[in-house]
Amino acid sequence: MNIIVDTCIWSLAFRRKKNASLTEVIILTELIKDSRVQILGPIRQEVLSGIKSKDQFFLLQDKLRAFPDLQLFEEDYEKAAESFNLCRSNGIQGSNTDFLICAVALRSNMPVYTIDNDFKYYQKFLDFSLYGHN
Repeated sequence: MNIIVDTCIWSLAFRRKKNASLTEVIILTELIKDSRVQILGPIRQEVLSGIKSKDQFFLLQDKLRAFPDLQLFEEDYEKAAESFNLCRSNGIQGSNTDFLICAVALRSNMPVYTIDNDFKYYQKFLDFSLYGHN
C-alpha cells in the first residue's frame, strides 16, 4: 500500500538538523526503502517554500525529484473544495492543500502520513485514513 506523505514529515526529514532518531523520520526512511512514498505537487511546493539558501533549495529540490508527483485530476480539486466547505460549515478550518491531500487520499484509497493534528478533525467529516493511526 502506498502512502501520501504530508509536508510536515518531509520537513522533519530534510529541513531540520539532528533528526536521525525521530520516529517519524525512521518510518519515512522505511517507507522510502519499500517504495511506498507518494507526494503531491502542492506538498513539494510547501516543502521547498521558505528556504533561504539557494544551495539548500537546490539540494532539497534534487532529493525530492526522486519522488514523482501523483497525478491530480479535476475531481480532486472539486472534492477538495467540497470537503473544505463541509468542514468549514461544521466549524473546522483547513488549508486548500490539506483538503487536496484528503481528496487524493479518498480517491486513491491511500492513507496520509502526517503529524498535523488538523487531519484528525477533518476525519470527523471525511472518510480517509491516516497512516499509523487507529
